[in-house]
Amino acid sequence: MAGFAALLLGMLLAQLDTNIVVAALPSIGSDLHTGAIAGVTAAYLLTVTVTTPLAGKLGDVLGRRAVFTASVLVFGAGSLACAASGSMLTLILARAVQGVGGAGLIVTAVSTMGVLFDKTELVRRQIWLSAATAVSALAGPPVGGFVSAAWGWPSIFLINVPVCLVALMLGLRGLPAGEGVSSLRGFDVLGTVLIAVVASSIVLLGSFEQLANSPAWASVLAGAAAAGTWWFVRCERRAANPLIPPGLFASRGLARSIVATGLSGIALFGTFTFIPLAVIAGTGYDAATVSGMLVALTGGQLAVTITFSIVARRYPRMVPWGRLGLGMGVAGLGLLATLPFQPGIAALLGLALSGAALGLSMQAYPLLGIACAPPEHFGSAMATVTFARQLGGSLGAAVFGWLVIVLQTPAVALGAAAVVLLVALVAAPRKRDELQPVGRPAPA
Repeated sequence: MAGFAALLLGMLLAQLDTNIVVAALPSIGSDLHTGAIAGVTAAYLLTVTVTTPLAGKLGDVLGRRAVFTASVLVFGAGSLACAASGSMLTLILARAVQGVGGAGLIVTAVSTMGVLFDKTELVRRQIWLSAATAVSALAGPPVGGFVSAAWGWPSIFLINVPVCLVALMLGLRGLPAGEGVSSLRGFDVLGTVLIAVVASSIVLLGSFEQLANSPAWASVLAGAAAAGTWWFVRCERRAANPLIPPGLFASRGLARSIVATGLSGIALFGTFTFIPLAVIAGTGYDAATVSGMLVALTGGQLAVTITFSIVARRYPRMVPWGRLGLGMGVAGLGLLATLPFQPGIAALLGLALSGAALGLSMQAYPLLGIACAPPEHFGSAMATVTFARQLGGSLGAAVFGWLVIVLQTPAVALGAAAVVLLVALVAAPRKRDELQPVGRPAPA
């Protein structure tokens, strides 16, 4: 129980930190006398994305308790450095350090669950990880705004420190101390560099409108991402100890789960910025009304998360759940894209279905990946699933943002996202890809 509590606290810290800082950005910019505040969130997102595969690999090599402990210490040190920052440059660098720790916390939480619990218990425990994501999204902005207004923006980083200490004590007490199942011999340095180039290019495109809107910079970054991906695939096929082992994709269930997760990341995470704009444009409601309507998005996610945790123990096959989630996303984004031709109630239904799609896909495909992942590459497998979702979100934000700018209508971006989810449905795992239903024992 102590180990799971440590993982849950770590996951909450890493995900809450993104949302809690957003509300404090105006105060940070004012205090540090600069308007260049985008780098504060981009630096964290960048290092989380870049180091996620590395954190998963190190979990396989060094053991997950060691990686969790190191991640808590790095995250705590980064939080202290953020609070002490006296300039925007030092704050951005400190946020980058935080992101390194955050990647380890997220990946370790997902991968260690497969070690601590059997497949029946995994379904029940998954609701807590999903709840951490929902709480961070819902509570982060108001908490960040209140804390920064009451005690100053450094306090939003200082409150991480006692939570880190609690997570560290629980982790040392409750997480398994077993050694890793693979080796650092022949570690894939080139693959690590290439994945950093690819992830950095895509995150920068998705985080800075100036770069995405510049034909020169957009071409350079897109080209670097494409070339880096091609080189990375070649490198991994030849590496003695690859960062993302090609053997992971020998499992059709895991390979299709990774693809479906990446595409759903593009469509669902990549469109969050544009959903309020689309609802305002489609319904004619003011910003305050639409802000209240966005509760339906979180409500849909929470409702499907609770339902899944109860019903999935009786119907444990993850393939139908995942495909249901993607289908809900197609319907939800499709409704939001056609709001000018729909009654106002369609906006609430579209928001609820989109939130439900996010919640269901975030639960079903990691659980299916856990069932299909080889034990010796368990951390790498879970890191790859997480990495696909994070990178997909950044890629979607860049591509859909470009569509909104060029076509001057956010509805087109949501329609394109619905098409991406249709592609995900085609590529998603089939029944035959699920070798063993989650929650049922393997045959003797």
